[in-house]
Amino acid sequence: MPGGEPSRPARRRGNGGFVLACLLPALVLFVAFMVVPTVNVFRMSFYTWSGFSPDMRFVGLDNFTRLLDDQQFVRAFQNTVALLVVVTVVTMGMGLFLAAIMTRQRLRGRGVYRFVLYIPNVLSVVVIAAIFSAVFDQQNGLLNGTLRLLSLDGLQQVWLGDQQLVLWSLAIAMVWQSLGYYMVLYMSSMASIPEELYEASGIDGASATRQFFAITLPLIWQNLRTTLTFFVMSAVNLSFVLVRAMTGGGPDGSSEVLLSYMYKQAYTNSSYGYGMAIGVVIFAFSFFVSLLVSRATRREPLQF
Repeated sequence: MPGGEPSRPARRRGNGGFVLACLLPALVLFVAFMVVPTVNVFRMSFYTWSGFSPDMRFVGLDNFTRLLDDQQFVRAFQNTVALLVVVTVVTMGMGLFLAAIMTRQRLRGRGVYRFVLYIPNVLSVVVIAAIFSAVFDQQNGLLNGTLRLLSLDGLQQVWLGDQQLVLWSLAIAMVWQSLGYYMVLYMSSMASIPEELYEASGIDGASATRQFFAITLPLIWQNLRTTLTFFVMSAVNLSFVLVRAMTGGGPDGSSEVLLSYMYKQAYTNSSYGYGMAIGVVIFAFSFFVSLLVSRATRREPLQF
């Protein structure tokens, strides 16, 4: 109407322009630093290139065919899967267990325990790698030193130099770094569950274990599902940093993971195209694992 308020479609067009202006910088950054590099990884996986010379040669799927015959790549893939399975099960299981104890049990100094367990998540991953490198040191490490002090010299090991033990040593560092963070997340979810549900089940004779599986776990399932997907993806990156800082992939490639092997091929061995082919495999693997976790944990959300 003349002289009146703007019509509703006009206000919508005005709001749309404002929203677009707010989103445009983030969209530009996303395209520049996420979409373009990802597309470039896929493109470069079809070429052979040292990464420095101007000579690039299109080889099609040869880089991917080469992966099938690369035993070091197969070993890195197996190590990545093993670490994901072990570290995810242990971290999620212990995180739920500790969160349930902290929430349901009346413990003195509960805040202190939570603070101590959360500290590793605040530290840099490189600092954690340095700490565990010192702990697992063969000569002066805390672990072997404690075993000597307890007269258990026969149990001393070359923790980061034994092909059978190095992967487990990395898994311990990964669990220690992640445990406190997920424990706190689960504690916040458990704290929102009404106490009346536990009181009613207690009157019916339900034990603490029964209450956990029948009340606690179903009511925090959506949070568990989200954190599980997030943890699996972050563990892939965490394993790379720890491997590079603690073992360098050794001994004899026994601690190599997919990301560290990709880095070694692309930036150390001057096989950039081959490294990008490994990057494509990592991208597909991460997408597949995320989809698998999402499908496997899907269920109707419960409300209270």
